[in-house]
Amino acid sequence: MKVALSFALAIALAIGAPAASCADNPRAPNRFASTLVPSERFEVGVLQVERHGQGARPLVLVPGLASGAWVWQDIVREFSSDHAVYVVTLPGFDGRPAVEGDALAAAANALQELIVSRKLDQPVLIGHSLGGTLALEVAEQQPDLVKGVVTIDGLPVVPGSEGVPPSRRAIDASEMKANAAPVSAEVFKEQQEQYLREVGLLDMGKAADLAALTARSDPAAVLRYTAEAFALDLRPGLANIKGPVLLVAPYFGPDASQEGQSLEGKVEYYRELMKGAQNLDLVAISPSRHFVMIDQPQQLVEAIRRYLESL
Repeated sequence: MKVALSFALAIALAIGAPAASCADNPRAPNRFASTLVPSERFEVGVLQVERHGQGARPLVLVPGLASGAWVWQDIVREFSSDHAVYVVTLPGFDGRPAVEGDALAAAANALQELIVSRKLDQPVLIGHSLGGTLALEVAEQQPDLVKGVVTIDGLPVVPGSEGVPPSRRAIDASEMKANAAPVSAEVFKEQQEQYLREVGLLDMGKAADLAALTARSDPAAVLRYTAEAFALDLRPGLANIKGPVLLVAPYFGPDASQEGQSLEGKVEYYRELMKGAQNLDLVAISPSRHFVMIDQPQQLVEAIRRYLESL
């Protein structure tokens, strides 16, 4: 199975895998670059936060690996008219400096600090990929602070690693970091575009624009987050989550057929990884690859809206 969270790409970086060459050509303005002006921009712990709109139920949007606030533009436009929407950017991503130590733990702590310091009344955490994993972690650690979680192709354990024993996870994560080979910004951008064309997006024409944005992230930070996520296994704590969880599973038949996987098979696999969650709804969105908000924005908006209306 192709792994979410850009893990295949990040591991390739760690072992110094070559990337296909990709010449830079003059382009029109980047269609995904952020154009929304927030009502407020501030820092909480290691996070940069942008606030849009206002409303009774706050939403906290957490982007995935190497992504910034720009990935949520359609979601912000749809929901900021009746919700206060807080969009965070993690250190090391989208041009922000990386931090020392456990970046995932620092991000989880900062998300909790955001909720408490801003007196957010039981927000819904909405995360993509690595951001979804972080949302699950916060909901496990502080179940009374969070109304619920929407996780878009973000899981409590790296898919394909669910059989790795806990004693091996930290060791393997350390080896990922130790074996990291330095890559230039140019090579990193090429690898990002290759990943987005093969795993991230359906529309090949969008890959270059999105890669130009993800390439603003620190390659070393991307690898560190990947290793730290590999070390995580949140499955034992899923029962701690009090609020409902919506898991969005993207599915693209031509990719899945190469792996002998049906839509029903992927749904059941994801459901098994979420075993222990007391109030789980799983929605498959097809056709879509990993960046559901780019491939199928309207389907995703409708799924989130149904979820919010059910609270």
